[in-house]
Amino acid sequence: MRSDAVKSGVQQAPHRSLFNALGLTKEELQKPLIGIVSSYNEIVPGHMNLDKIVDAVKLGVAMAGGTPIVFPAIAVCDGIAMGHLGMKYSLVTRDLIADSTEAMAMAHAFDGLVMVPNCDKNVPGLLMAAARVNIPTVFVSGGPMLAGRINGQKTSLSSMFEAVGAHSAGKMTEEEVEEFASKACPTCGSCSGMYTANSMNCLTEVLGMGLKGNGTIPAVYSERIRLAKHAGMKIMELLEKDIKPRDIMTEKAFYNALTVDMALGCSTNSMLHLPAIAHEAGVDLNLDIANEISAKTPNLCHLAPAGHSYIEELNEAGGVYAVMNELNKKNLLHTDLITATGKTVEENIAGCVNLDPNIIRPIENPYSQTGGIAVLKGNLASEAAVVKRSAVAPEMMKHEGPARVFDCEEDAINAIKGGKIVQGDVVVIRYEGPKGGPGMREMLNPTSAIMGMGLGSTVALITDGRFSGASRGAAIGHVAPEAAVGGNIALVEEGDIIQIDIDANTLNFVISEEELEARRAKWIPREPRVTSGYLARYAALVTSSSKGAILEVPRY
Repeated sequence: MRSDAVKSGVQQAPHRSLFNALGLTKEELQKPLIGIVSSYNEIVPGHMNLDKIVDAVKLGVAMAGGTPIVFPAIAVCDGIAMGHLGMKYSLVTRDLIADSTEAMAMAHAFDGLVMVPNCDKNVPGLLMAAARVNIPTVFVSGGPMLAGRINGQKTSLSSMFEAVGAHSAGKMTEEEVEEFASKACPTCGSCSGMYTANSMNCLTEVLGMGLKGNGTIPAVYSERIRLAKHAGMKIMELLEKDIKPRDIMTEKAFYNALTVDMALGCSTNSMLHLPAIAHEAGVDLNLDIANEISAKTPNLCHLAPAGHSYIEELNEAGGVYAVMNELNKKNLLHTDLITATGKTVEENIAGCVNLDPNIIRPIENPYSQTGGIAVLKGNLASEAAVVKRSAVAPEMMKHEGPARVFDCEEDAINAIKGGKIVQGDVVVIRYEGPKGGPGMREMLNPTSAIMGMGLGSTVALITDGRFSGASRGAAIGHVAPEAAVGGNIALVEEGDIIQIDIDANTLNFVISEEELEARRAKWIPREPRVTSGYLARYAALVTSSSKGAILEVPRY
C-alpha cells in the first residue's frame, strides 16, 4: 500500500507514534488510509450539509474495510462574493484548492481519496487535484438546492438577481424584492438551476468520476446520504482494481463531457474548467473542438436560467445518465470508457430511460439541433469568446449595435441602472479578465440588471470577464486575448459598431486595419489593479481564458 511509507516498519515508528496520537488503532493502520476531502463550511449554502455527507462517506469506507481520515478544502460562495471585491477571489480559489489538496494527499501518503465538493470552483479544483495526484479517487457532491416558490411558481437565485434589476426599473417594490430574498433559496445545496456548480457536478458524472445521481439528487434527500455511503464503499473497489483518475479522465471522456455539456446547456464556466482539468490529466482540450461537438449535438434541456425547470426535475426525469442514453441513440458518446463505478459508460447508462420528455427532450425532438454553448471568434476575439446559446433570445442570435464601453463592472452597472443603456446597445466591460481583473469576475449583476429592466431581447453584453451560470441573454464572455494583454477588446471605442452572429460563431467590430493599427500604436498597458498578495501572484502566472485560465509554471 502507498501508505506503508508512513506506517510500516521500524523506520516508520515515529510516524506511528503520531497516528497513535490521533487515536488510530493498530487495526486501523493495517487497512488502507483513505483521505476524505471535506469542503464543509458555514458560509456557503451548498456546503452547510457536507458534514453529513462526509460522515456517510466515512461509514462507507469503514464498512468496505478502509480507514477514513478527513481533511479540508476551501470554497467561496459566488453569490455572496458577487458584485464586489470578493468576486476577484472566486476563480483564483480553484488553484488554491487543487494545490492544497495535492499537498495534503502527497504529504500523508493516502492510498485513495473521496472528494466531497459542491460549489463552483470547488468541484473543478478537486477534479484538477485528482488528476494531478492520480491515486484512486471518487467524487460525491453535496447536491443541488430545491427550487424556491413565489406566488405558486418555482424560482431560483437568477430570478433573485433579476428582481433587483426590476426594482431599479420601477417594476417591483422593495417589499416584493424582500419576498424573493426570503423564498428564492429555500434549502441547503448548490443553487437550483443549471448554474456552474450543478453543471460541474453533472459533468463529474459524465467524466466518470462520480456515481449515478452525483449531479442531480437534491441535497435534502436521504438518497444523497446513501449515495455518499456507496461512494465510500466504491473507493475500496477502485483501490483493489487500481483504477486511477487518469485511467478515467481520458481525451474521449472529455469529449463525452463536452457533448453532454451541449445537450444539458451547462454554464459557460465549463469552458474554463474542462480545459483546466484536462490539462492536469495530460489532455490538450482545445476550445476549437467545442463548436465541432456542438454542431452535431442537439440541445435537450432548458433548465434555469434558460428555462423554467430545475435540477430536481432533471433528477426525476432520470438524471444525467438518461440524457446520456438519449445521446447514445445517435452514437454521440464514447461508451467503452472505464469509470469510477468500476464499469464502463455503456454499462452505467444501460436501462437509464428518459422518464419525462418535457424535461429531457427526446433526441428526435430537441430544443435545437446544435448544442447549448457556442465559441465565437473574430477581430474582437481572435482566440475565443463563449456564450450560452441556449439562454439567448432568438432575436438576439444575430445583433448589431453601438458599443457602450466600460473599464470595470461597477461603471457598467451604474450606467445600466441609471437608464443610460438603451435598446440596441452592446455593453462592453473590459479589464476584467484573468490578469486584468485580476481573477476574471463573474458579471451576474450587469446581466441581471439588463434582464430585470426588460432589455434582454435588445441589449448584448460582451466582456473579457465571465458570467455566472445564472446569467442569461446575449451575454458573451471569456473574450480572449483580454484587454490587459492588449487584446482588441482594449481598442474598442464608444460608438463602434459591434456585430454578433452566434449561429455563425462570429464576434467582430467594424474597423479598418489602418484604424486598428493606429489605435494599437496609442494603446498603453494599464497599471495592475492589485500589486500584492495572492491576487498579484495569480495575475503574474495566469494564462488566457481560452486555455482554461490555468497557471503557467515558470521554467528555471
